[in-house]
Amino acid sequence: MVRPRWTDAIHEEWIRNLAATGRVTRERLLQTRDIMKRVLPEADIRGYEHRISGLALPDAGDRHVLAAAIEGQVQVLLTFNLRHFPKKILAPLGLHAQNPDDFLCGLHATDPEAMAGVAEAARLNLGQSLPDASAFGTILERQGLVRFAARLAGS
Repeated sequence: MVRPRWTDAIHEEWIRNLAATGRVTRERLLQTRDIMKRVLPEADIRGYEHRISGLALPDAGDRHVLAAAIEGQVQVLLTFNLRHFPKKILAPLGLHAQNPDDFLCGLHATDPEAMAGVAEAARLNLGQSLPDASAFGTILERQGLVRFAARLAGS
């Protein structure tokens, strides 16, 4: 259903941001990153750096994301910060930015059973805390996936 792509710089950004909340340790986040990279080695985008200087975005700090998307032939940039990736810049490049909640809801609309299965596998993967379905929905909501959590609850 999805072919994820990322870079070490993107990993470092989400790890830094989540660690700053104090809710999870940097070490745990690094373990998560390492698992992601081990399970999906083809997701790593390399050799994108030469593109960065030629790009313009509202936040220059996001140029590495756009450069990687171009190099990795990505179609959809998933971000909660849509204003940093304007349509007028992305469209000529054959890209568009989408909110992760909208993206997951679209996948759910296409194949509700598959997405329910994926969500259940993700819930079960939280081995230490192993939340029940309701608590997992709350976790998704806290991550900004409010509509997706509601769809799963209705499945």
